[in-house]
Amino acid sequence: MTYRTGSIGEFMRWTKRVVAEPTAATGPKRWFDSDRTAETVLGTTTSAEAMVKLLSEENLALLHLISERRPGSLRELATLANRKESNLSRTLKKLRSAGIVDFEDRPGRARVPRLAARRVTLELDLVGPDSSVSVERRD
Repeated sequence: MTYRTGSIGEFMRWTKRVVAEPTAATGPKRWFDSDRTAETVLGTTTSAEAMVKLLSEENLALLHLISERRPGSLRELATLANRKESNLSRTLKKLRSAGIVDFEDRPGRARVPRLAARRVTLELDLVGPDSSVSVERRD
């Protein structure tokens, strides 16, 4: 699903143009005032292509570890996953940006990774630019 950010005035001008000329309706299916609002509503602004790369077999195994084993720290997760902490931290930041993982703050500097998403849906437009990603958050 495509979206566009803009002011209310821009949205009103676009709407009036579409009402006057329905063929002008090509373009965004949703409007938001900012990318941050879009991310909150849609769950992520990560492209479908980036999401496919992010959800590699190795990262899906990592998400399964987080969900099943509920590690108490990033260090514990690194040990469970047999990955370097620095590499794991970069991956988790990307997963957080995509709305899949979140961090629970603990005393000191400890941050505990938690699965934030329940489901990721990719809708791939094979003939146009309208591919979309939606992330369903956990309750």
